[in-house]
Amino acid sequence: MSMYQSPMSRPDRCASGVGCRQWPSTGKCHGPPMASSFAQFRGTLQALACGCVLALTSCASTPPPTGDINAAQQAVARASDADAEHYAGEELARAQRLLAMAQAALSERREAEAGDLARRAAALADLAHARSREAATLSELEQRQAEITRLRRSLQMEDAR
Repeated sequence: MSMYQSPMSRPDRCASGVGCRQWPSTGKCHGPPMASSFAQFRGTLQALACGCVLALTSCASTPPPTGDINAAQQAVARASDADAEHYAGEELARAQRLLAMAQAALSERREAEAGDLARRAAALADLAHARSREAATLSELEQRQAEITRLRRSLQMEDAR
């Protein structure tokens, strides 16, 4: 290709041969057609990235409720330590059954149900613990009242002498 060719006939210039869209009044081409860049696809790339993020988050399952199950186990242990078998045996037994069901649901990959059962077990175990503490406190109160009554009687006997 010689350097004396017109810009319209050179293969590295616009193929239209009519002129350039950028400078239509001059009738001259400004150079080879611009290659596509990623900047031109910015909106498309952003939409694609958002779609990928949404797809990944929707495919991800919720984490297993091991924290809820651990909390339920601790609540059941706390109730057992407070002698809930004697004072709130029914609530403690139900809490233990619900905890076993939660563990079974977790092993069968039913995370939502396992979490719900674990929270219910923890609530029942807390109730059993509270009722056990209440019964123990009432028992202690009765003992103190009986002791006060005994001391009053002994003081009245000494006064009578």
